[in-house]
This record gives sequence, C-alpha cells and structure tokens, in this order.
Amino acid sequence: MSLSLPVATLGMPRIGPRRELKFALESFWSGTSTEKALIEAGVGLRAANWARQKKLGVTVIPSNDFSFYDQVLDTSVMVGAIPEVYGWKGGPVSLATYFAMARGAEGSTHDESCGHGHYHGHGVPAQEMTKWFDTNYHYMVPELKKDQQFSLASRKPIEEYEEAKALGYQTRPVLVGPVTFLKLAKSKDDGLDPVSLIDRLVPVYVEVLRELARRGADWVQIDEPCLVLDLDAAAQKALREAYAAFAKEVSDIKIMLASYFGALGPNRETAFALPVAGLHFDLVRVPEQLDDVAKLPSDRVASLGVIDGRNIWRADLTKILDRIEPVVAKLGKERVQIAPSCSLLHVPIDLDLEDKLDAEIKSWLAFSIQKIEELAALGAALGGGDRQSVAEMLKASDAAAAARRMSSRIHDPLIAKRMAAIDDTMRRRISPFKERAAMQHKRFNLPSFPTTTIGSFPQTTEVRKARAAHGKGTLNDAQYRTFLQEETERAVRWQETIGLDVLVHGEFERSDMVQYFAEQLSGFVFTNSAWVQSYGSRYVRPPILFGDVSRPKAMTVEWWKYAQSLTAKPMKAMLTGPVTILNWSFVRDDIPRSEACRQIARAIRDEVADLEAGGAGIIQIDEAALREGLPLRKSDWKSYLDWAVESFRICSSGVRDETQIHTHMCYSEFNQIIDAIGAMDADVISIETSRSKMELLDAFKSYRYPNEIGPGVYDIHSPRIPEVGEMIELLKLARQRLSDAQLWINPDCGLKTRKWEEVRPALTNMVAAARELRVLA
Repeated sequence: MSLSLPVATLGMPRIGPRRELKFALESFWSGTSTEKALIEAGVGLRAANWARQKKLGVTVIPSNDFSFYDQVLDTSVMVGAIPEVYGWKGGPVSLATYFAMARGAEGSTHDESCGHGHYHGHGVPAQEMTKWFDTNYHYMVPELKKDQQFSLASRKPIEEYEEAKALGYQTRPVLVGPVTFLKLAKSKDDGLDPVSLIDRLVPVYVEVLRELARRGADWVQIDEPCLVLDLDAAAQKALREAYAAFAKEVSDIKIMLASYFGALGPNRETAFALPVAGLHFDLVRVPEQLDDVAKLPSDRVASLGVIDGRNIWRADLTKILDRIEPVVAKLGKERVQIAPSCSLLHVPIDLDLEDKLDAEIKSWLAFSIQKIEELAALGAALGGGDRQSVAEMLKASDAAAAARRMSSRIHDPLIAKRMAAIDDTMRRRISPFKERAAMQHKRFNLPSFPTTTIGSFPQTTEVRKARAAHGKGTLNDAQYRTFLQEETERAVRWQETIGLDVLVHGEFERSDMVQYFAEQLSGFVFTNSAWVQSYGSRYVRPPILFGDVSRPKAMTVEWWKYAQSLTAKPMKAMLTGPVTILNWSFVRDDIPRSEACRQIARAIRDEVADLEAGGAGIIQIDEAALREGLPLRKSDWKSYLDWAVESFRICSSGVRDETQIHTHMCYSEFNQIIDAIGAMDADVISIETSRSKMELLDAFKSYRYPNEIGPGVYDIHSPRIPEVGEMIELLKLARQRLSDAQLWINPDCGLKTRKWEEVRPALTNMVAAARELRVLA
C-alpha cells in the first residue's frame, strides 16, 4: 500500500459496532451512570474508530467527527452560540447545558455538579431539530440573535486532535464550516439573516485553526455542504470573506473544503476561487462533476468522493477505475485523494455482523468497513499505476455487480403489469374536500377541536423484551399475541379514560414505522445490526429495498379490527406512506426513485382498500419524510414533488368520501412546499409545530389551506411535560392562523420513544387544554 493514493473517510459512524454510545448516553441520562463513565465511553469509541481506520488502510483519518449528540450542536457550543434560556454565563460548557440544548430539561431537582445524569437544572425546552440537508440524520438548529456575540466556548476539536495524536494518529480535524453553520441557523429577530454575522463568527474559527496548527495539525477539513444549495449574493460573499480571513490569519495549516450531497453547480466559480488547499467532490450523487474536477486550479488537491457514503450497495470498482483513471492521470497522483462521497456517518458499520442476512443479497452490499476496504483498493490501484495488486478485490467486485444485474429476484413482470394499469382515476378522490368533510363530520360527530395522537405509544422495556423473546423463540406465537392484545387493550382503555376523541391502538406489534411494513412487502430485506444514527441515541435499521414491491397479504387489518372491537370511539388505522418508506430505506439504485415509490404506493393502496372494507373510517397514512426527500436545489423540486404527491394520491384516493384520510409530516418548512401539500388532498394533516411556536402554520394561513390541520401542541422529543396553560397559549397562536373548524389537537409526533410516566400527564393536559379551549371558543 506504499504506492497508494491518500485514502480519506471524511467522517465515521460514532455509535459503535454494538451501539455502545446509545447505551452509555441512556445510562447517563437515566442517572444510573456518571458523567465520567460517559466521557470514558466516548474516549474508547474514538480510539477504536481511529485504530480501525488505520488498520484498514485509511491514510487521512478524521478527528472531531465524534459527537455525543450532533456535530452542529457541537459547533453551536464551540462558538458560544448558547441561548440565554440555558443559563450559560461563559466559561466551559457543562454536559448539563449541552444536553438541555439537545433534549430540553425539567425543573431543577439536582445540582449539575452531582456527576449523574440528573441534569434537569434548567427547566427549558430543547432547541429546534430538523434534518441535515436531504438525509435522515437530524441536527439541532442554532439559535442566533441580532446582538449575537461568539467566543471559543468549547475546545473539543483541539482536544480530540491531541487525544488522537497521543495515541499515535496524525488526524485531519473536521469542522462544520462557518457559512454552512450560519445558513442552518435561525433567529427570532425579524429581518436578521444569520449569514450577516459572519464577521463576528470568523475570529472564533481563526482561533481554532491557530490552536490546531500550533499543536501540529497540517490539514483541517471544513465541511461546507451549503455549496450545493442555491446561495444568494450574501452567502457567496460570506464564503469569500471567511476563507480569505483563514488564508491571511492562519497560513500554516491546509484546508480541505468539503461539499457533498449535490453539485457545486452555480457555486463552482466561488468554490474554485476560495484560497484553500483542496476541494472535495461528491461524484456519487453527481457523477458529471468529474468534468469539473479536471478543471480544478493547479495548486489544489482533489478529493474524489467515488464510494457512496449514503447507501449500502457494493461499488463496481472496475467501473469506477475506468472513470477516474484519466482524471488522476491529468491531475497527477500528488494532487488526488480517494474518499467516500460524504461522511460514512450515514451507513452502518460492519457487514460482517450480519449473520442472518440472505447470502445472495449480502454479497451485493458494503457497510462502512467494507467501503473503506473499497477505498483502499482504489487507492492502491491508482497509486501503483496498475490493478494487479488488487486483482482479487476487483474480481469479486465484478462478480457481485454481474450477479446483481442478472438476478431474477429483482424484477417481477406481474408488478410491472399492475403499475402500467394505474390511470388518472386512481390519483384523485371522488369528491372535493368540502363535500367529503360534510359527510365525515356527520359520520363521526366529533366535538370542536377533536383530540387524537399521532399513532404510537411507548415501547416499554416489557414490550421490547417480549418482542426479543418472541424473536428468539422463547415466547411462542400465541403467548406473544396475548401479550400484544393486553398491551393494546390497556392503551385503548386509558385513552377512553382521559377522554381522547379519536383513538389509536398504540402499535405495540411494530418495531419501527417503516420496517414493520417493509417486512411484509416483497422486494425488501432486513438486517440485525445495521444501525445508523437518526439523532442523539435514536438509531434505526433502515430496510434494504432491492427489488420490485408488492403486498402479498393484508398487513394491519387484523390489529385494527381487534382494537376497534374494544371501543365505540373511532379507531384510526395507521399506515406509513410510500414516500416515507422510500426515504427511510436504503433504496435500490438500478431504477429511478420515482418508480420505486409508485410501486410502494400501489401496495399501500391495497392495504387502504382492505382497511376500509373491514370498517375503518379514519385511516392515517404518515408521510413524515416527504419534505426531507426534497432536492437541495429549487430547480429540481417540481419533478420530485410531482411524483411524491402522485404516490401519496395513488395510495390514498381509492376510498369513499365518508372515509377520512389523515397524514402526518415531521420537521417541515411548509411554506416552501405548501402547494404540494395542498395537492395531496388529505382530509386532515398533523404537523410538528410546538418548537416553532406555531410559526410553521403561517404557510397554511397565507395559502388559505382548506382542509383540517392538527398542529402539534407539545414536543415529544423532550422529556418535558408541558402544562395545560402552555398548550392553550400555543393553540391561541394556532387560532390566529387557522379557523376553529380546521383545528385538531395532537402531540408533535408519535410517542414511541417516550415513557408512560411522561406520556400520561402530557396527554391528560392536552385533553384538558382542548376542553378549556372549547369553553373559550
């Protein structure tokens, strides 16, 4: 490997092969372990990551890619962007403050210095959370103000560089770029563009860069994925000013400027003009950017992102080599690094942990460790000038690519025939909303401001243990079914007791809102250990969509019927929509995403029909992830929204007028896609609005959205229990934007991740708030 081109990873999964970070965090939060134990767990995970990369042949190893929660939150803390509500007065930022920003906190019962997970010294809500560009990863939104001042409040990048150096690793520290940080930030101050604060922010970055250089860092990676967005003149100017300042103030450290998730496009000229030593290109999402690489100024290093950092398919190494060898020859080997398209944060850690995965499909896959092996092979082949040194790796890659192309398991002619039969009548409801609404109101006779929940109830330790026991065979099918029935009945009876108007069955039989459905659809496979981080300690195992999709049999009808048999109140049937199943899966890359989504929609349509035939009058089809699939450039939005909305309508439009269709969406800036939401034509939409204090409803007001809306009145991502008055104040804000006839009352999202001791008082307060509002109205 001595002749290898430099191999970089840009960033690694931080959770540990067996979710060690999750268990350390949750132990600390519950108060069963100390702050010292959590810190030591982080030290161990970082050391293992560095050692693993070194062993696999990575020559450009990142540091500061680890986080206890989120790298954007880490950056907020680093630069002292800590809102006053969290009580920080300067100096080192405690883990109590850090986690309060991430998760919120109840009122004080323990002193921060006690060293346990009882960090509730603030009694504050969490910061707003949303998706990182178009990925399934969440970040904590920085909160800035007009008089914002920045200072170096955390030395984490410096400390972790030195930590690695002490272990013998010369790393390339990773920083979220200053312009990307500001582009992701929000402010409650009218008229403030956070990017205007760039002059105040840059000195903190300069201080960090100087400290890193002083301690021996020769390179630093600064991530500016904002370069793939539509940038206005102010953002372009901020980029030029920031990097000019870095070049002037810190001349003894080289910057690898990393963009990913899309093309530089109109920002190419700006990026090429910045005084940096290297530029990273995402050549997986945008293969045609290879033409831009060849035009890179002669004093720059090109980082070629040729291995997919966001999906799990094995690379076709021969095809990649054929593509990039001419560019490497033109630039010269001394000017090229080989890398994944983006940080490997977004893929699972090790395929070898999968001991039950179908062998044929497993041979088509690569997780982060296998992707590093692919990178090392490419680096060796390109650095040595021939492919002989990695001939076996190339042979295996060629065989896997050919086997996948030829497999009879991928394409189903019967599904192709069903898809061809979709016509316009399958894409629209029978009558317009106003007529449907009148029938639905007569059928259900609900009070004003009807109350409901989004669907799931807490997945308790007992539920998880029973599921695990059933999976291992120590709890037989009949015993497991009885357990689930008892859990469901308890949930239904409790909802009746507190007075919810529209009930849910709690979803105790479902491990995950996507996996549960994908397990019952053709074309998907599943993993045991392929966890990826969603946020904090919340990890998911995305299903793998490898082939054509159909629904062999009904998936939810039996559980809905059982739950409805327990009560005279309306019982919502709960489904996950096609766009969300697509966006929350690892998706096949051999057909367009739009085609795969329509296949899923056709399968969900069959389930909707069976539910309605079984008596379900209210059916919720969650599209939590609709907006997160939105392309990063507005010029590409229409195409995506057209097929996404079409897919929703295919699955939802085959019902009678008196059947009420609900949907739910998460973390959406709705003003940007309000036309598409209107085109979905759901009878009721529930959305997350508590953290934004109902500001997200402004889009529905200006659009004059005619259908009904359930704006979330409390944040389910925080352990806080909101009071009745707090919810009423939010609902008053909602009433300023919507008519009373439109309003439903519900939490922000499903309650699966919360505890019953949090859920019971919160929902009781929510019902009380609705009753008080009915009196006020």
